[in-house]
Amino acid sequence: MASNEPALDTPLPPHSLYGDVPGETESWEEWDPTEESVRPVRGRHRVAKQRGGLARSSTVLGVGVIAAVGAGGMATAQTKPPVSISLPDSISENLPDLGSLPGVGELVSHDSPDTPKTAAARADQKIAASPLTMTGLSTGEAEAGATDAGEALRARILQQAEQQKAGAIAEAKAAAQKAAAEKAAAEAKAKQDAAAAKAAAEKKAAEEAAAKKAEEERLAKLAASYSLPVGSYTLTSTFGEAGSMWSSGHHTGLDFAAPTGTPLKAIHSGTIKSAGWAGAYGYRTVITLDDGSELWYCHQSSLAVSVGQKVSTGDVIGRVGATGNVTGPHLHLEVHTPSGTGIDPMTWLQSKGLNP
Repeated sequence: MASNEPALDTPLPPHSLYGDVPGETESWEEWDPTEESVRPVRGRHRVAKQRGGLARSSTVLGVGVIAAVGAGGMATAQTKPPVSISLPDSISENLPDLGSLPGVGELVSHDSPDTPKTAAARADQKIAASPLTMTGLSTGEAEAGATDAGEALRARILQQAEQQKAGAIAEAKAAAQKAAAEKAAAEAKAKQDAAAAKAAAEKKAAEEAAAKKAEEERLAKLAASYSLPVGSYTLTSTFGEAGSMWSSGHHTGLDFAAPTGTPLKAIHSGTIKSAGWAGAYGYRTVITLDDGSELWYCHQSSLAVSVGQKVSTGDVIGRVGATGNVTGPHLHLEVHTPSGTGIDPMTWLQSKGLNP
């Protein structure tokens, strides 16, 4: 427990307060301040003469009073026993270690076993040893061995620069990875689209091939039930040709040139609608098919069927001739729809699987 220091044996001389330097033979009198002597002087620039004729202001007088009171207190403290100071346990237990407080640890002696030298205290001691160069250092930097605030600041700046550089590298890497992922996704999508387009094209080609095959099969089946009207022939005139030899101004059928007497066959099964002379057509036979279409066989040399007769595919219905308006023996074949409109026999025969 600390106690007040004992008062000085010799009282302080007044000249220590006022600055007077007495002679060696001059004696001092004890000055006992009273209420009258310490009363402040009223008014401005009013001074009082003291010993030796030296003027003193109220401020100097106040300083003397304070010094005298202090000296008296010190003298009184010599005669009083020390006073013990204690704190409750609840407060003393929670007080921090003085050695751990920055700037205070160096004021506490570490030689005592009750106050061990902590890391913070050692750091404070280090900073206190070089106060100019280590100003601004943190305790952690001092513990790490830093001795110069400039170098520590430089190290911090470099560390921040490295962190920023690392962050920029990480961002660039993330951006590159994102771009690579997007590129890979785009390539995968392109491949998927190409594969889908290829599959669609293959599917379309397969459908077209299947449709073509089905049409070929249908035509083959039709061809089994249809037949060309002449076995050996030469095509001489086609549908739609213009010329003065035809009364309509254009050719209305398909001509199969063959020798006179060449057999004429029923292209498809049907019923004989007419068989006889037809003017410019010469001897003509008309077969009505089941769908209402009509086949006209013209310029025959002879007829082999009669009206109302049923015929089947390939049956002989007459023979090639040169009767009517002709320039030589041939079969003039016309095809009419159920409504009576004449159409191209070539196209119609091809639709039935026949290729004249």
